[in-house]
Amino acid sequence: MTTVPRMQLVLSENWTMTGGRADLPAVVRWAREAEDAGFDSVMISEHIVLGPDAGANGVMGNPRDYALPGNQDPYTPWPNSLLLLSAAAAVTERIRLAASAVIAPLRHPLLLARELGTLDLLSEGRLTVLPNVSWSRDEYAALGVPFARRGRLLDEHLEIWAKLWGPSPVSHKGEHYSFENVYFEPKAYRPDGPRLCFGGAGMHDAMVRRIVRHGHAFNPLGRPAPEELCKLADAMSTAGRDIADLELIGGTRAVFPDDTSCADLGQALASIPEQMAQGFTTFCVKPSQFIDDPDGVGVFCREVVRRVSALV
Repeated sequence: MTTVPRMQLVLSENWTMTGGRADLPAVVRWAREAEDAGFDSVMISEHIVLGPDAGANGVMGNPRDYALPGNQDPYTPWPNSLLLLSAAAAVTERIRLAASAVIAPLRHPLLLARELGTLDLLSEGRLTVLPNVSWSRDEYAALGVPFARRGRLLDEHLEIWAKLWGPSPVSHKGEHYSFENVYFEPKAYRPDGPRLCFGGAGMHDAMVRRIVRHGHAFNPLGRPAPEELCKLADAMSTAGRDIADLELIGGTRAVFPDDTSCADLGQALASIPEQMAQGFTTFCVKPSQFIDDPDGVGVFCREVVRRVSALV
């Protein structure tokens, strides 16, 4: 039986379609249009602030490309992802909401857990969270958070969240956060909290550990090598888990003919069958890489669904 791919619409970084402006009502409308077209999920990523290191490696040639560490204009709009997903939840009924690249160490875990749990309840369990440590030293410096401790801060967030989804009162005494007898109500939609996804560049040991202990999904940056997937599968098996139980999230990579033109959609979708053979089931696509019309997202989503269905 052929598995039907699930498509995820990337709602971040689409400002080439809106003249460089952060047109937030348009983003919310695109979420509804994606649901109507049969997409499985929408994704919004985040930064809180950007500094000069945002473009330290040189700004991307084509502004439709993905924002990566050190390749973006520091004026790039990054509105609050959780607020935008809340608005999307209010105008949709089925589509899943992916809060991608939530930079957990830049918040207090009690506050962030409250925001995540509330959005999960509001959407009736449609929330998936990708907590990460990100890459910008300038961003950490602006918020007064030690960059070198970001991994340990994230691990403590995850430990605290797991406690908070359980019975109140909750106490915690850790390296960075301590509190006693806090009552955390209401909880999230599920007894174990929102679905957690992990991802990034390379299959480093800390990411494998977080996936094995907390993860429901894996969203790598780029295409993981077969040996990296084997490393993850072995770690899951050692912990009594099966990698088949993880949602593996792949992507589409646009190839731009020049710095002013959109990419070819068919070429970007062509790798989906190969990724499916590796076990990937969900695939991200960013509309501004393929169209310039902000009123054409609904038609674009339907075309994506049609083409992907034909591929498999």
